[in-house]
Amino acid sequence: MTELYGVDARTGERLDPPVTETTPDQVAALCATADRAAPALAALPRTTRAALLRAVADGLDADSEELIRLTDAETALGSDALRAELARTTGQLRLLADEVIRPDFLAVRREEATDKAPAFHRTLVPIGPVAVYAASNFPFALSVAGSDTAAALAAGCPVVVKAHPGHPRASQRTADVVEAALREHGAPEGSFTVVHGMEAGRALIADPHVKAASFTGSQAGGRALFDAASAREEPIPFYGELGSVNPVFITRAALAARRDTIVSGYATAATRYAGQLCTNPGLLFVPAGHGLAEALAEALAGAPAAPMLNQRILDAYRERTGRLAGTAEVLLATPDGPHLFRATAKQFLDGLDLAEECFGPASVVVEYDTEDELPALAAHVPGSLTATLHAEPDDAALVAGLLPTLSRKAGRLVWNGWPTGVTVNRTMHHGGPWPATTGAQHTSIGTESVRRFQVPLVLQDFPAELLPAHLLAD
Repeated sequence: MTELYGVDARTGERLDPPVTETTPDQVAALCATADRAAPALAALPRTTRAALLRAVADGLDADSEELIRLTDAETALGSDALRAELARTTGQLRLLADEVIRPDFLAVRREEATDKAPAFHRTLVPIGPVAVYAASNFPFALSVAGSDTAAALAAGCPVVVKAHPGHPRASQRTADVVEAALREHGAPEGSFTVVHGMEAGRALIADPHVKAASFTGSQAGGRALFDAASAREEPIPFYGELGSVNPVFITRAALAARRDTIVSGYATAATRYAGQLCTNPGLLFVPAGHGLAEALAEALAGAPAAPMLNQRILDAYRERTGRLAGTAEVLLATPDGPHLFRATAKQFLDGLDLAEECFGPASVVVEYDTEDELPALAAHVPGSLTATLHAEPDDAALVAGLLPTLSRKAGRLVWNGWPTGVTVNRTMHHGGPWPATTGAQHTSIGTESVRRFQVPLVLQDFPAELLPAHLLAD
């Protein structure tokens, strides 16, 4: 067996004990067990399914101190941030538990029989075993017990999680807590498990028992998994969140009204989690000649230094900021810390390498001369999770002209705020056009995330005694 060691994110030292990588044969056996569990898990009353989600949340809360200790060692995110993230994780489990028992959860539709047409009953059913590829930057909320796992279990689907190699010990501890909670509260064997290692990840996406997969991570990694999911003998849906530049448009009126607030808000958003957020504001479109770029650089320069999650992310950050330095003016470059670059609107539209995500505390400021340029600049932005507008009431006509384009470029539009700090609720859409996600119609956060793992089923002319009880309810 190959051992996989965690690494102390602050010192680079190896952490003991290691976890054991999962072999492809073991992946196959675990997926077969998940497939056997699928009918029993789907058949559980929704009240029981909700109780399972709450039990997992309770188990995580009870083990919070040890989970935070292990995770902080492997990520250097700090106990305060991790405590808040764990609360978000248990909160979304409980939110989905409430969602499961809502009357409209299964989206029932009925058509009564007529002389010319049969009766129809439409509902939603679990898709089957789901593969979840955990993220590096949210070791709780987007990882082993995170939003994808919670959504799949809420849908009634067994879950096989591929743990992220950046925090293997914390992942295994989380998995132990989840498995124990599910087992103690009557979940079928195989309802949840975790696997480790690159070979396990490759075997998981190809396993015939897996019926859907989700991923949060790099564009290269997500595209490889997406292609593998599509190339299977039986292709499966793949829900990937891959990359996002999250453009911010600042009008002259907004700058005149609240310059200092904009500067401080940007600095906070850009350096949160050391900039390692999928909603990090990576592109800012600002009026030229107002000194805003220099003010933003000064605010960033005062941000405290923070280690990045792991060496792979740091190496990618160095490579990307190095490329940006060759195409844009460098306003700020702190060693392995915040970076800020400046370009003209013409440079941005000429297709230079300015609109690609730089994962970390780095942004590109694009200066425009007149606000007439903003529609073309917006059209040149790649698909993103979010787009932000800092504007004033007198900008109504300008904003109205931008909205048709931005509504096709992002899944969430933010007014006079910042896109970081995603709220988990029934209205949130955390998705967007490629390369933000592989499916702009779906979300990975919020209650609608469950819909990725449900499929429609129509029962035509079935007698009442054979219909599920929820299809007969008023």
